[in-house]
Amino acid sequence: MKHSILIISALLLTFVSCKDKYVCTQTPSEEEDLITPQVRARITEQVGEDQPFTGILEIYPCKPGTSEYYGNYINGKLSIFNGFYTIVKGDVFGTSNREIHLPLGDYNMVYWGTPKHEEPIHNEPQIQEPGITQGADLSEMYFSLRPYGDGTYRPVYDLVHAIQETDIGSENLQTALVRVSAGLIVNLRQKNNAVFNSRVKDIKVQIGSIAEKLNFYTAEPVNQTKTVRFDLKRSEDGTLMSNATVMLFPSAPNPKLELVITLEDNSVHKVSQVLSSSLSANTLLTLDIVIGEILPEGNPGDFTISDWDESNETIEFPTIE
Repeated sequence: MKHSILIISALLLTFVSCKDKYVCTQTPSEEEDLITPQVRARITEQVGEDQPFTGILEIYPCKPGTSEYYGNYINGKLSIFNGFYTIVKGDVFGTSNREIHLPLGDYNMVYWGTPKHEEPIHNEPQIQEPGITQGADLSEMYFSLRPYGDGTYRPVYDLVHAIQETDIGSENLQTALVRVSAGLIVNLRQKNNAVFNSRVKDIKVQIGSIAEKLNFYTAEPVNQTKTVRFDLKRSEDGTLMSNATVMLFPSAPNPKLELVITLEDNSVHKVSQVLSSSLSANTLLTLDIVIGEILPEGNPGDFTISDWDESNETIEFPTIE
């Protein structure tokens, strides 16, 4: 009898200490032993109250208080596959075959999401993702820019992020996501709203001092020295060259903006200016540019900037001949 009591006491102590650490070391004997928490998400905007999140949400369970990736149970077996959900207005939409299934215990959850936009957004974002392995240290991994191959890089996805400790078994997965990318819109016009000359083949924007990568665990930007390039599209009436919102990793202070103008004879002309604004995380910078006429003689125009904080600056660009 005394022997039985000692065994029971030992088992209880193992369970309690194991839960305090994060999860029992024994593999769950049945799939029913796993907890499938409910998931809800909201997004923290720069101005105003939090809003329900709509988009794709991925969840990476780590050991408590660390960035060491624990994994997720799929079909009763511990796997490297993270949780993957479609979220509509804060709640899970439809049935996910990549739900979080975990044993009872404490975890450090790393969230990455891609919001759905109502307004048009650049339709060819790309990103280089790290290869996740079980036990990997997420703080040593990064999302990286994808290069074009000419020294410039592509725009990225709109990304939101959060880290939150969670007690699986007593808490659902609810988090406030924060945008860690920046948005940029460029609207280019000529003085007097003139129609762009038909000899203008295309105009590209290059924005410098952009972070090369984001830390996968903290979302901190790293190496803010890269240049991202994207095209401007001519309006139907020919008076405006603009782009749908492009998303970028955050920039260093005062990035350089450059317009690369190619004429029909394939000659390339560039004008550039250092901006007083920065492309900070969770900001949208709209650049309304007025430039002197391209090809005919003309006077420099104004370059007006306004972001979500409504800051602005005026910059002069010369005529392109």
